[in-house]
Amino acid sequence: MSQYDTDDAPRLGGGQKLSLLDAVAQSIGFVGPVFSIAFLVPLLVGLTSASGRGAGDAAPLAVVLASIGVLALGWIISEYARRISAAGSLYDYISDGLGSRFGGTFGLLYYVGILALGSGLAVMIGGTIHDTLAGEFGSAVLPEGVWDLVVIGLVGAILYFGVAFSTRAQLVLALLSVATVLLFSLYVIVKVGGDNDLGRALSPSSSETGFSGVLFGVLYGVLLFTGFETSANLGEETEHPKRDIPRAVLISVLLVAGFYFIATYAQVAGFKFDLGAMGDAAGGPLFALASSADDGGFGSTAVRRLLELVVVLDMLAVLIGCAVAASRGLFALARDRRLPSALANVSPRSTPLNATIVVLGAFLLTTAVTLWVPGFVELTGPDGAPLGLPHYVSVFSWMAALGGFSLAVIYLVLSVGAVRGLADHAQPWKVYLAVFVSILVTGAAIFGAIYNVPTPTIYVVWTTLVVFVISLVLAFVSPGVEPSGHEWDDLNPADQGPQKL
Repeated sequence: MSQYDTDDAPRLGGGQKLSLLDAVAQSIGFVGPVFSIAFLVPLLVGLTSASGRGAGDAAPLAVVLASIGVLALGWIISEYARRISAAGSLYDYISDGLGSRFGGTFGLLYYVGILALGSGLAVMIGGTIHDTLAGEFGSAVLPEGVWDLVVIGLVGAILYFGVAFSTRAQLVLALLSVATVLLFSLYVIVKVGGDNDLGRALSPSSSETGFSGVLFGVLYGVLLFTGFETSANLGEETEHPKRDIPRAVLISVLLVAGFYFIATYAQVAGFKFDLGAMGDAAGGPLFALASSADDGGFGSTAVRRLLELVVVLDMLAVLIGCAVAASRGLFALARDRRLPSALANVSPRSTPLNATIVVLGAFLLTTAVTLWVPGFVELTGPDGAPLGLPHYVSVFSWMAALGGFSLAVIYLVLSVGAVRGLADHAQPWKVYLAVFVSILVTGAAIFGAIYNVPTPTIYVVWTTLVVFVISLVLAFVSPGVEPSGHEWDDLNPADQGPQKL
């Protein structure tokens, strides 16, 4: 394979410098911990999983075990980040471990998955704003499609002003939403008082099916952390990438894990360890707890509305994170001549220009399909009858499943490749231990994504396979070029300039 000198290649971040805080904001913003904790705890518990199995009251234990597995994967990524700092980092990491062609194959699958997740989320945010305003205040102000366009336009404007502005926007949105839900969760725990039982929450026997049920909770729990690694995509735009990106990856996992544990325990304890009561509020247990005491909650109408607002803000942070990561990935693949070279064009603000346009175009296309094709991926129950969910919820659920499954596959492949890619590590036993744990949890996450999953969600697996085959063909037809050493130096002081916000 031919190579090119990185000095001759287009590069991002020429006039900007990102800090450790920016990198952490990208990872946590993409994970969307508030959005996840608002809707996915019933999945951990086993109330909404396709298998009907989960951790039950031991959901906090499942979060702890999932965090350990993700931390092992994070360690692998952090070790790669000490060596490689580029816009398409995970793609480069896989190339380093399994070869350039497989790196290109799984790189395209990875960024298609992120693009799918972002596309589904764009319509989810617009639809949620529309229906929430209509339900709470009697008027949605604007039609659903217009709200979708407002959301996409806002993301486009944020991306235009540069990655520093993007990460700071994510930071503000994430801080507001996480702080609000964390304080409310602690309040619930305090109000539960003598009925708190941490031992029960950490005991495998609290699951109706014992430790096997906890393991089902773990495999769903891993999906809560999806996107924690995306700060690595900012490697060449970060002032000290080989120092700050590894820290950002691990810090993000630890912070999110702590938040998930507290918020999950608050929900389980808030429903007094009664799965039946939580099941009645499975569509949004956090909002049920935020309702007034007359409705069995710990808050009020104002508190519930506040939490609805911060969940939307957190969803917006995730959408920005998806757009940032996908645009950097498409840029990197084009720079290495695996995609049309036009996608490697850089704007005057040193951001990926055409790649960003493609990302926003994908969001718009999904919006159009959602609005004009009502039968597109309508979710059904076990009996085949439609669930009656808003169409944008069905579209988001399917696209999120596609994105989550694709990323889980990438995590597994990255873990396998680390045996070769990190073979020269000074302490090889750490590599083998991390690889073993990572393969275990990512394999479990993949299993959870396909076990007993009904139509049309199961089509996610076949769609992923189709994307993989297309990516594999492209990787062999257009093998691209390999940057010499995959190395990017830290930004020179002359290139850094002042922080642009």
